[in-house]
Amino acid sequence: MELHRQERSASWFAKKLYCDRTNVYSIFKRHSIDTDLLMRICYILNCDFFRYYSGELQEHPFPPVDNKENDAE
Repeated sequence: MELHRQERSASWFAKKLYCDRTNVYSIFKRHSIDTDLLMRICYILNCDFFRYYSGELQEHPFPPVDNKENDAE
């Protein structure tokens, strides 16, 4: 985890996020995260977590969309 790699504590992270330490642990347990929150975390930890998602999209691109049905409307 990036927080541990940087030798930062959950208390430090909570202070930077302006939230309680228990909220930080709740964020860690989430299956998904709001993009605004993820952006704040990127700035706090100076780490681009979005690149993991863009890399995933490059490895597994979306299938082409058939817009023929929408064109008929």
